[in-house]
Amino acid sequence: MNSDFSRRDFLAAGLVLPAASALPSLSAQAGPAAGANGLSYRVLGQTGLKVTTVGFGCMITSDPAVISQALDLGVNYFDTARNYQGGNNERMVGAALGNKRKSVVLSSKTEANDKPAALEQLETSLKTLGTDYLDIWYLHGRSSPEAISDELVEAQEIAKKQGKTRFIGVSTHRLPAISEAVLRAGKMEVVLATYNFTMTDPAMNAAIAELHKAGVGLVAMKVMGGGMRGRKPREGLPAAALKWVLKNPGIATTIPSMTDSDQLQQNLQAMPGTFSDADRKVLSARLEEIRPIYCRMCGRCDGKCPQGLPVSDVLRYLTYAEGYGQFPLGRERFLGLPGNLARVRCRECASCPIECPNGVRVTERLIRAQELFG
Repeated sequence: MNSDFSRRDFLAAGLVLPAASALPSLSAQAGPAAGANGLSYRVLGQTGLKVTTVGFGCMITSDPAVISQALDLGVNYFDTARNYQGGNNERMVGAALGNKRKSVVLSSKTEANDKPAALEQLETSLKTLGTDYLDIWYLHGRSSPEAISDELVEAQEIAKKQGKTRFIGVSTHRLPAISEAVLRAGKMEVVLATYNFTMTDPAMNAAIAELHKAGVGLVAMKVMGGGMRGRKPREGLPAAALKWVLKNPGIATTIPSMTDSDQLQQNLQAMPGTFSDADRKVLSARLEEIRPIYCRMCGRCDGKCPQGLPVSDVLRYLTYAEGYGQFPLGRERFLGLPGNLARVRCRECASCPIECPNGVRVTERLIRAQELFG
């Protein structure tokens, strides 16, 4: 692929954010501010929390020394969840933070579907983390407005009144699908959403802009566009991916997964940093590499599988194994599908009606997931 084609294709794909003049007016607080430690900060919506623009996604971290190193370097936002590593991730994070817990922003999540279960999970999270409160408590992985039920929001409000969480939010892989519901309810203070250089649908940037304008703090996850494990990352790729996300002033911070000191150092290179033409070229090449395999979770295949497979979810589980090097996590999620769906085998279908508009070889990838996890 020659460089001229790469650049044209990159621009055509919309990998450059709108000019600042095309974005809604933004609070001065939303802009990055450099700290004395060389790190950059933004304020998380109307929470008033000042967070480093590169936070720490703890989901696949097993070495507490990496968290301790991030603390020493000044990273001040750490994200975990009740279900990560069967609860062991919260335990490890709590131990690693130790007596520095109150100097950082700590978030966790619940996958519960009713109020009693959610509040019970919160109590377990607090005990396991060794803290009296969370800074942010999210409803985990909500893909539709219906999944953000009144009773779950009520559970969050109860926890907030009791001082067990300072702020409440929701995490999602489908931001445009839930943004209107979040705005309409007017209760969520933080949204944690999948956002990376592959996601150029105008609806995504519109959702981010509207939430930011309303004072909702936005945290970006899955920022590497499929992870870096299992392949040697192109020089400068982690920093370029982070800088692309942080080009959007509506994003307060990011939570890339980090498992070792090398990843930590690579990610911190993005902070502070300006997205450059060199970064653009790196991401253009990366986009071509992952186009056939990486699902952007745009939702256009929803409901199209005759067997009822949640296609984008299965492809995400495969990314956990191949992109993040987390086979147990991918298999756990795959086997967590309802039995009839986990038993579906795409090789048995005569044809597949799903054609990905972004070029993912959907049938091939589904078969790979079924053979790997089944």
